[in-house]
Amino acid sequence: MPKRHLPTSPFKAPAAPTPKHFEVGSRVTHDVYGLGRVIGVEEGIAVLVDFGSLQTRIMSPYTKLTNL
Repeated sequence: MPKRHLPTSPFKAPAAPTPKHFEVGSRVTHDVYGLGRVIGVEEGIAVLVDFGSLQTRIMSPYTKLTNL
C-alpha cells in the first residue's frame, strides 16, 4: 500500500504507474519464462501467453511481463 502524499510536502507526489496493454499476437518477454507470444487477453485481469513449451496465464499488474 503506497504512502499517502501530504499536500504541504515540498516533494512531488509519486506518479501512478501506467497500466500495461497487451494485444493478441504481440511478442512479449517474461523475467522467468523468457520470450513468448500473447494468445489471449482478459482486459485488465490477465493475459494468456504461449512460451513454446508452456502456456501460462499471467495476472495483472504484469510486473515481470514486458512488450517487445
